[in-house]
Amino acid sequence: MARLGSLSQAARELSVTPGAVSQQLRLLAEFFDRELFVRRQGRLQLTDAGLAVFAEAAESLDRLTAMTARLLRGEGRPHLVVSALPSVAVRWLNHRLGAFLAAAPEVRCELRVEDDPVDFSRHHIDLRLSYGEHLYPELTTLTLVRDQVTPLCTPDWRRKSGLDPEDPDSLPESDLIHMDWGASFASYPTWQEWFRAAGSHRQLGRDRGHTTSMSSLAIDLAVAGAGIALGQSLLASRDLAAGRLVAPYATSLPLTHPYCLVHPRARGEKTVVRRFIAWLRDGL
Repeated sequence: MARLGSLSQAARELSVTPGAVSQQLRLLAEFFDRELFVRRQGRLQLTDAGLAVFAEAAESLDRLTAMTARLLRGEGRPHLVVSALPSVAVRWLNHRLGAFLAAAPEVRCELRVEDDPVDFSRHHIDLRLSYGEHLYPELTTLTLVRDQVTPLCTPDWRRKSGLDPEDPDSLPESDLIHMDWGASFASYPTWQEWFRAAGSHRQLGRDRGHTTSMSSLAIDLAVAGAGIALGQSLLASRDLAAGRLVAPYATSLPLTHPYCLVHPRARGEKTVVRRFIAWLRDGL
């Protein structure tokens, strides 16, 4: 219920009636003598008291889940379940994960690629690489890194386009690669904001360039020579280091939120989780 925010959805997942779920919520509220949920904009959200109850209950359930998993698979090799955003998984984490596993050959890893929100308990997730510190208030959230965006293109495209690194208005509008993260990520920096930060008053029409809904695809298009992307430095780090991409302008914009590591408190006690967190942070 706390995860779904809907009586009917919770009832379907539990294979019971909405009335049964509602009755259990009333009994819980009576037991704790506190209002645990409040309705806002058509959804049920946890109150402060509800968050406190949920955090403790989630930790207990997570311990039971971890214990069950250990018993079922035995006390053999350490198992690590990492969940990550798609673009971060395919453009950054996947290139680093092999080095960690080489340094810890006893670890067996499961990498889940998925958007927020995720169900930590159901999928036995140890650690989530997420965008923003606000998505899982009941769990432990650690700031990893705040990325930035900057214009990225291939050296060959830079030569052919004739752009002037001192003049942002020399960028051909038809070759701009735009990012559209949708309503949930409206804070992602845009080309319009970049031009403003670079000192240009140029007004853009997004339909004149290319558009993609994944930051990794924007960088892939730039690598393919399709134009110039307002790409994330972290996700393009390997291409920049190899010379496949260049950043012709000095102006960059920080992302509104940092990338974060999220885990249930009980999972943070696992040696392999602590080791993986330390390894990720040391490599930045």
